[in-house]
Amino acid sequence: MATYEVNQDAVAHARRLIDARQYVLDSDWGEVQPHAEAENAYLEKHPFEDYAAWHLGLTEGANDGTKARHAFVYGDLRRVHRSGLIACVYRAAEWRHKKVELAAHDLLQRLDQMAGIE
Repeated sequence: MATYEVNQDAVAHARRLIDARQYVLDSDWGEVQPHAEAENAYLEKHPFEDYAAWHLGLTEGANDGTKARHAFVYGDLRRVHRSGLIACVYRAAEWRHKKVELAAHDLLQRLDQMAGIE
């Protein structure tokens, strides 16, 4: 099973987006999460550092500058999605990636606080 480290740059990026209210509260993550075509289109116009900022996990042992290096996407490459953070928490918890789980959970709590969700 792959192991992951927390992508601190992505956590900071998500915090900035949340603080700027660049988030979506209600979405169907299965419909809005970026798929391969959207990711490839994004990479045609942005450097890998920008792409990496949308992924809370970095695959240990994978090469930098590859899509395989990045895991746990939390937004649609424009905004944070609450459903994306929930998916990250769930997937990380399911596979026992505790540090990624906690990072996603903290971001979810921050988003809920900003949005006034109790």
